[in-house]
Amino acid sequence: MTRLTRRTFLKIAAGGAVLVAVPGAPRAQGKTFKIGAVHPVTGPLAEPGQACRLSAQMAVEAVNAAGGIRGKGGLKLELLVGDTQTKPENGRVEAERVVNQGAQMLMGSFDSGSTAAMVSVAQQKRVPFLIDIAAADPITANVARSVKEGQQKVQYVYRNFPTGSSFGRKAVQYFTEIFAEANVTPKRVLLMYCNDLFGQSQSRGFLAAYKAARPAWTLLEDDVIAWPEPPSDLSTEVSKAKALKPDVISPITRPASAQLLLPEIRKQRLDILGIVGPGSPGFYEAGQIAVLKDDVEYAMVSNPWANFRNARTNQVADEYKKRSNGKTFDTNSGYSYDAILVIADVLERAATLDDPDAIVDALKKTRYTGGLMQYAGPIHFNELGDNPNAVTTMTQILGQKAVAVWPKEAALQKFVFPRPRG
Repeated sequence: MTRLTRRTFLKIAAGGAVLVAVPGAPRAQGKTFKIGAVHPVTGPLAEPGQACRLSAQMAVEAVNAAGGIRGKGGLKLELLVGDTQTKPENGRVEAERVVNQGAQMLMGSFDSGSTAAMVSVAQQKRVPFLIDIAAADPITANVARSVKEGQQKVQYVYRNFPTGSSFGRKAVQYFTEIFAEANVTPKRVLLMYCNDLFGQSQSRGFLAAYKAARPAWTLLEDDVIAWPEPPSDLSTEVSKAKALKPDVISPITRPASAQLLLPEIRKQRLDILGIVGPGSPGFYEAGQIAVLKDDVEYAMVSNPWANFRNARTNQVADEYKKRSNGKTFDTNSGYSYDAILVIADVLERAATLDDPDAIVDALKKTRYTGGLMQYAGPIHFNELGDNPNAVTTMTQILGQKAVAVWPKEAALQKFVFPRPRG
């Protein structure tokens, strides 16, 4: 038995924080489970990357304040953060660095290029990797195929975010429903996209979904316009677009390219019904809206979005707004927050945290319902390692704020289409 000395007793009586060691008691309280969180917090993607990091830290604090991983003796979570500097090749460098510092799981990394680079580290070092944001289908599909073919034994990479192909399917569905609701059938919808891994995946998914659905509206399949990312000028691309006389511009951008594209559309006075995108950053972030102002007003984009009908989501959003100097809890902050919640749930259920394969087994059995984003059902992972219930919501900039406008069950306001003239 542990003796309670007079000095210790007096400290307790006076309100001192003294921990008494008891033989046989769990010892996990003195340790942390380290998560390597890699995002682009500097460079062109700094705004969304910083949103990811802040919300991940907020979620870690919330889990720890609620008692940590209770099934593992109150084990606390700890973030080891990394910065890709918006350079895809740095995904591997930063993943290796945080793993060498003791990270037992990885999460990240917003852009598909750096996320793909992190995959090799996860697989080689047997570190479970939960992708919070990155859409390119091959990121998980390639690993799943290599495991199926016997080239690798275990898949350590899982994703709680819509894939490029699922983005495309939802975008075509939402476009069709919104155009029908507005009683408008555009005959010349023009796809424009950033030509990086993300943009290529998104554009392929959108085109494939359009060809499969063959809706009443018409996409200019043979006149797609792309640009190298990041661009220095998009006047030539917008001039090409103007010559095609589109009814609707459907852009896939990065934040930097959105800041060039939308003002150029205004400058060249494209006579369009509206801007309706199949999914990309650059249209909903508070910093972007502050820069683009009226150029982004009425733009609609199909992106993953927070479930603001959920009281818990609104509580977290209010806290996030205070800690981010007034920014919106959005796609980036929401999915990174949910990633930590999913990881905490997985750690509770894992048979042991000393074996990465046990963590993977728990990941495979996930049926998590406590997320803050819009989902079509419980978070779980299919044979490719993707969450089929990760879905998008059509948001529109109304009154300089991003608002959910479609589908009806998620909408907080009625959409405006066609956009007002003048």
